Formats: sequence, C-alpha cells, structure tokens
Amino acid sequence: MAISNHFLEGKKIIVVGGGISGCTFVAALRKLWNPSLTPPEIAVFDRNPKNETNTYSMAIHGDSVNGGLVALQQLGVLDDALKHSTFGLKSGEFKMWDANWNELMSTKATPWGNLPTGSIRISRRDLQRILINEAEKGDAMFHWEADCTAVEHMSDGRVRVTVDQGNGVTSAHDCDLLIVADGARSKIRAALRPGDDLKFAGAVQMGGKAHFPRGIPHPVGHNWGIMLSGQGICCYFSAIDQETVVWALSQQKPEPETQPSFPALKQEALRIGHMFAEPFRTIVQSTDPSTGFILAAKDKQPFRHNDEHLRGIVFIGDANHAVSPFAGNGGNLALKDGWDLAENLCRSTTLRDAVSAYDRLGFARAADALKQSHTRIDFAHCMSIKDSLFRAGLATGRWLMRLKGVTGA
Repeated sequence: MAISNHFLEGKKIIVVGGGISGCTFVAALRKLWNPSLTPPEIAVFDRNPKNETNTYSMAIHGDSVNGGLVALQQLGVLDDALKHSTFGLKSGEFKMWDANWNELMSTKATPWGNLPTGSIRISRRDLQRILINEAEKGDAMFHWEADCTAVEHMSDGRVRVTVDQGNGVTSAHDCDLLIVADGARSKIRAALRPGDDLKFAGAVQMGGKAHFPRGIPHPVGHNWGIMLSGQGICCYFSAIDQETVVWALSQQKPEPETQPSFPALKQEALRIGHMFAEPFRTIVQSTDPSTGFILAAKDKQPFRHNDEHLRGIVFIGDANHAVSPFAGNGGNLALKDGWDLAENLCRSTTLRDAVSAYDRLGFARAADALKQSHTRIDFAHCMSIKDSLFRAGLATGRWLMRLKGVTGA
C-alpha cells in the first residue's frame, strides 16, 4: 500500500465562502501544490451569486510583506489588478484636508521589494472577478447561492457541512479540512464560537455614492482621503471610477437604532457637515438615493485555532478578524490570509504545524490592523486639527508624510 507523501494528498477540502480570502486560498494552493502529488479535491460554497454587485473601492497595499499587492504578485495576477487601479500608478495619494480643502498631510507608500507601486485602489468587483478567474483555473468546484448553515465533527475525524441550496433543499458534505471564509457575520463562527461577535468601534458613518457624468470634482477625482473639521466630524472620500465617488461622513456617537429615509439622511449630513467647503455639498446633493447608508463601525479581534473543537477547521479573512472601514486594510488581510494558509499547508508535514504557522502570521497582522483602526477613529474625530495631525503622526510611527500649513486649530 502506497504511503501518502503529504497529509492532504487525495483528501477533500471544503471552502465556505468564495470571496477574497476564499478564492485567494484556492488559487494559492493550486499554485503552490507539488505537481508530483495527487492534489486534494476542493469544493467552494458561497451564499451569494457569482457576479459581485458591490462596487465600493478598496485600498490594496504594497509597502510591506503584509500588503495585499505582495499576495497578488505571488498569485501571478498583479498586472491584471494594476490595469483596474482606480487612479493608476502615478496618482492617488492619500490626503488629509482641513474643512476648506487645504492639504494638511499627504502620503504615498514606498513599494516593497520589486513592486511597481506602494498602493492602489481597486473596486471590490474587479478584484473579486480577478481572483475567481484565477481560482477557477484549477479543478476546484464552485457552488454559488449555496449557504453553509452548520458543521459537525464526525466519528471518523472528518467534518460534515450542511448546505442550504434554496427551495428547502439541503445537503451534507464531508471533508478532511474545512476553510471558513464566509465573512464578518460568519454563520460557521457563530455556531462554533458563540459570543465571538462584531463589536461597536465607537463611530457612525453616513454616506453614499455620488455620480458625476462630466467628471468628479477636484480634488477627490484624483486622490482619496479624509477631511478633518477639528470639531469632532470627519468625511472620507474615494473615487470608484471616473464618474463615481463614495463619501462617508462620520462622528463618534452611539449606534443608530433605525435607518432614516434618504432625504432625512442627506439633510442630516448637510447639517452636521456644514463646516465643510464645496464640493462637499455638491457631492452630497449628487448622491444616488439607492446608495445611501448609515453604518456603525464594527470589528472583531482575531483568534488562534488552539481549541480542540476547531480541529480540522481554519477561519480566514473577516470570518476570523473583521475590521471596520477605518482600518482600510480588510482586503489586504484577506489576501495574505489566503496565501499564507495555503503556503504553510503545502510546506508543513502535519496539519497542526501548518495551522500553528498560519496563526503566528495572521493573528499578529490582524491584531495590529485593529489597533491602528481604533487610533484612526480617535484622531479623525479630534476637536482640533493640530491634535488630529499629532495623533496621526504618532499612529504611523513615522513622519515621512508632508505636513503643510499647520498653524492653528
């Protein structure tokens, strides 16, 4: 009888979630797997349709080994991602402005290694499409609109997943390794780790997507960033494409209990953001009513896989460690989680060793991202511009950013 050369050779892996972390894992495992060995069978189940409808943009960093651009380069899809960069390679600096659009701070990340840029912005829809296309090049079977609702350990050591296929039809699927990548509100995490939920991070955002067929007003058409009031209010802006910009006005206050109508939301945004100069008002007035939102910033601390009841189960991406919009790092964590787990599974001699190695990387990376996001919430809502900039500088740990005209609160 032949002895397996790898603990996953010829085994079955189920991935719950075909988003950024799930697809990165599938694509990375195919790329890194020893071709002389029989690969594991992979099945991916995702509760959503295949075609991503969410068009918000996200920052993918390349200024350190933990950046998502590094993972995209390792996957071999960096060039495709760069083609879909919102600002291209030579623009799109992160800015901080005062209430009159005077530039207070500007940062452009230094590329790590041989990367061509230190950061890009890309729509989630484009990034998701790129990753799905790469993941589908192998033999993995994707099942869309299939919701994984429960898991249980079997007497033979395998894991059984219950899948709701709609119309009252459910099915059971057994596997040797379960990768949970079903997002911040993971049903699998809720079942296996009750109480490990999202926690309110202390800020509430309201905003939407504004459309400008003739081009986005200066300066948010070519850069992205945050506007500081020095009065406890800030507003974030980022273009999605040449005609659409997302804005999010925020303040520190209790979680909202209800969702107002769009006219009420717009009126409230103009009221609390009254100190911001044009084109703030124009952007708010040009918002598509169907895109309006009020969002309580929430996040969740990461966890390691030490518990016996998680044997054969690994959580990655938001299912393990959700971050709020103030982190600006969720996509990077998802990309690196997917790559790092696949790499350690391929390199290690046991599943326990592989998961321990992944935990050492992923836990520290996510914990640092959450800590930084809480610091950003504090400095973005300061009651003076000088205090905001001082805290921002301390948060980055470096003064490589250009400070301009900081003369008073």
